[in-house]
Amino acid sequence: MERTPHTTPVIKVKGLTMRFGDRLIQEHIDLSLEPGEIFAVMGGSGSGKSTLLKHLVGLLPPAGGRVLYGDAQGGQGGVTDYWASDEATRQQLRRRVGMLFQSAALWTSMDVLDNVCLPLSLQPEKPSLADQQARAMEVLQWVGLADAARRMPSQLSGGMKKRVGLARAIVAEPAILFLDEPSAGLDPIASRRLDELILDIRERTGAAMLLVSHELPSLMDLADDGIFFDADSKRPIAHGAPKDLCDHAHPTVRAFMRRESLPTPAAA
Repeated sequence: MERTPHTTPVIKVKGLTMRFGDRLIQEHIDLSLEPGEIFAVMGGSGSGKSTLLKHLVGLLPPAGGRVLYGDAQGGQGGVTDYWASDEATRQQLRRRVGMLFQSAALWTSMDVLDNVCLPLSLQPEKPSLADQQARAMEVLQWVGLADAARRMPSQLSGGMKKRVGLARAIVAEPAILFLDEPSAGLDPIASRRLDELILDIRERTGAAMLLVSHELPSLMDLADDGIFFDADSKRPIAHGAPKDLCDHAHPTVRAFMRRESLPTPAAA
């Protein structure tokens, strides 16, 4: 996707620092997410990818830096500093966001339809139950699970649970969609189907998407742009579309994107 000039990103991160107590996770993080863009956060296990999501969705305040939300459509309006805002403003910003969790995080006591209706039932101007269910059935149709509306999560395969989670994430028409390791635990066929659904949802909704993943096929197929976290230096060391990073100068990035072992340092 080509970036449109003269628009405000739907979300922008400036100089973010992530810590757990005294332990530095990552610092000097800068990124921006445009309307309709799929942006990948890459890096090895433990580099802080999922922690970044927590800072962006309001679950965990960062140690430093700013998380800026633009207007919902990415126009030329102003920006709002999430962590400098009051709670009422933060709640309004969170309503712009949908999230697909790594585990899908379905409520086991609720059937598929009720799981997907949940974000609608929590809206300030709650739609009628009939309208909630009609919208939920619409998005379940998009993900190919309308026939499973009255099944319980325990009756679903791993891939089906992820598709229900995706339906729930988009049911309230968010401007931004966060995807935390969406393909984790799926077989190659189910993973490919989910990737195709994500692209289809992008076309249907125009939502911006931030993808946390280390699954190379998904990164190559989905992401327009991205950032690479390095666990050793504790800072991003590459920025660009995943397919453009395969020949990156930094050996860690190159080895990751090519699925190769890092060269063994020569003995002193």
